[in-house]
Amino acid sequence: MSRPHLRRTIVLASASPRRKELMASLQLEFEVLPSDADESVPAEWSPEQVVTELAVRKAEAVREQAAAQWRDALIIGSDTIVVLDGRIFGKPVNEVDSEDMLTKLQGRTHHVYTGIACVDATTGHTRTEYSRTAVHMKSLTPQRIQAYVRSGEPADKAGSYAIQGLGSTLVERIEGCYFTVVGLPVPVLSDMLEEFGVSVLEA
Repeated sequence: MSRPHLRRTIVLASASPRRKELMASLQLEFEVLPSDADESVPAEWSPEQVVTELAVRKAEAVREQAAAQWRDALIIGSDTIVVLDGRIFGKPVNEVDSEDMLTKLQGRTHHVYTGIACVDATTGHTRTEYSRTAVHMKSLTPQRIQAYVRSGEPADKAGSYAIQGLGSTLVERIEGCYFTVVGLPVPVLSDMLEEFGVSVLEA
């Protein structure tokens, strides 16, 4: 059961079912405002810059609405990317793109970056962090890649796979935080919430 928190209304700036599930795991009540922030970034930005800046943009995109609806709203924005050889893999545009991504990722180690931004809707005070996890993907045949793409699961996932679903069968092992790969590193988020007066584990 979610616990009400008297000091803050937590607002998740995301329509992602995966992020909603991870937020719910903290057993804190929260609201959801989907964000439609511009996700274009300069090519020279580092992965860390990309995920933290986009996390801020997503939170800022709903800040006015959140401030109008809830007193003392604390907005959480998050962004996830996959990186291999310095190339950023976002969400695929179609099935051909998904197959191309997975063909490049298979049999190799890539990194997943997830950025988090916590924004005070009233004051604008902002805190950002990011987490990085290494993912070792199995060697995959073209047939297996095509079968996975046909499942439909890769359609809206960074890097064209979901580690919490069928995509788990494509992964050999990870080094780092599993939740980073899913899309919201809750161990990092819980520490950030503490800084805004929201305690996940209250005495």
